[in-house]
Amino acid sequence: MLLMQFSERGTDFAPITEWTQEEIRAHIGFMKDTNTRLTGTGELVDAQGLAMPATAKIVRSHAGGTPLITEGPFAETKEFLAGWWIVDCESPERAVQIAAEVSAAPGPKGDPLNMPIEVREVMSGPPTEL
Repeated sequence: MLLMQFSERGTDFAPITEWTQEEIRAHIGFMKDTNTRLTGTGELVDAQGLAMPATAKIVRSHAGGTPLITEGPFAETKEFLAGWWIVDCESPERAVQIAAEVSAAPGPKGDPLNMPIEVREVMSGPPTEL
């Protein structure tokens, strides 16, 4: 699983809410082209972008059965998950290569964002060593 992380810290570009329509179209076009290419190689299992964190909710079970809900945005959080890809690759090195490619998605002025992409293996069952 390739997790697209976004952080307000350490970035030198404006949030996507401040990008021009052309910049947003170029970014989304890059993502669609990436998904098409990965579909063509048979490596894409799933890919999704997530809504902005202001729409997020954290839900916890609570005594009495009523869930405890915390509304977003979360002022103390400067990082959030922006989306993901699930890929079926021949090797971990190939997953890293794909992550590096999507990290370079264009942002403002077409410059590569170089956003961190976390690469995690999806478990097929419980760990054998605990």
